Amino acid sequence: MTDWTPYTARAKDWFEALRDDICAAFEAIEREAGSDAAFEYTAWQRQEEGQADPGGGTRGVMKGRVFEKVGVNVSTVHGNFAPGFAATINGASEADPGFTATGISLVAHMANPHVPAVHMNTRFLTTSKAWFGGGADLNPPIPYEEDTEQFHAAFRAACAGHNPTYYDQFKKWADDYFYIPHRGVHRGVGGIFYDHLECTDEAAWERHFAFTQDVGRAFLDVFPKLVRRRMGAAFTPDEKRQQLEWRGRYAEFNLVYDRGTLFGLKTGGNIDAILMSLPPEAVWS
Repeated sequence: MTDWTPYTARAKDWFEALRDDICAAFEAIEREAGSDAAFEYTAWQRQEEGQADPGGGTRGVMKGRVFEKVGVNVSTVHGNFAPGFAATINGASEADPGFTATGISLVAHMANPHVPAVHMNTRFLTTSKAWFGGGADLNPPIPYEEDTEQFHAAFRAACAGHNPTYYDQFKKWADDYFYIPHRGVHRGVGGIFYDHLECTDEAAWERHFAFTQDVGRAFLDVFPKLVRRRMGAAFTPDEKRQQLEWRGRYAEFNLVYDRGTLFGLKTGGNIDAILMSLPPEAVWS
C-alpha cells in the first residue's frame, strides 16, 4: 500500500502557493481601483479527541472596493471520520474511518453586480483510497455570454491537455451538481466539477496532480480578466437588488446542498472558514 504522506505534503505546498498567487492577483486589482484592501489571515487548529495534531488551516479574507468579500482558505487535516459519516466517504467505513485531506477553497462576492461571483476549490484526500477533486464555477448575477464563454474556454483548454473526455464530462458534472432543486434553477453558468480521480499508483497521482494544477492555473489566468472587464461598469439600484436576491439563492445552495460545507462541519473544521462562502449581504423577497 502506497504511503501517501509525501504526496499530501506536495499537494499542500501547491495549494498554498496557488493561494499566494491568487491573493496577490486580487490585491493588485484592488490597487488598480484605488483601494488599499488586503487579505487578513487567521490560522486555526482542528480538534479531535485522541489526536495530538489533527492539522488545521489558514483562512484568508479581504473586503475591498472591487471584492466586496473574498475568502481563500487552505487546510490540511487528518484523523477519523465520525461514526455514520465515514460510510458516506469514498474508501472509508466505520471500521476504517481514517482520512487525510488537503486543499484550497475560494469564493468571491463582488461589489459590482456586473462582475461575476466565483467559486473554486481543488483538493487531495486519502482514506483506504486516494483521489483528487475540485473545479470552478462562475456565478454572475447579470450573465454576459462573452464572460461565460471565456471562463469555459479556459477550463476546456485545461482539460484538453490531459484527457479529451474531461471537459464534457466535468462540465456536465458541474451542471448537475450546482443546481438548486427546490428553486428549479442552476446557481450560475457552470464550469467544471470533478471528484474521485483515483490514484491507484504513483504514476496516476502524478497525472491527476498535474491536471489539478492546471485547473488552478486556468482559474488564476481567466478570472482576473473577467473582473477587470466589468469592475468599472455603472449599475442601477435595480441591478444591485438583482445581485442581492441572487446571493440568497447562492446561500441556499451552500447551506442545503453543498458537500464541501457538510464535509467541513462533519470533520471539525473551522466554522468561520467553512461559512466564508456566504455572501456579506443578501435579500429574500
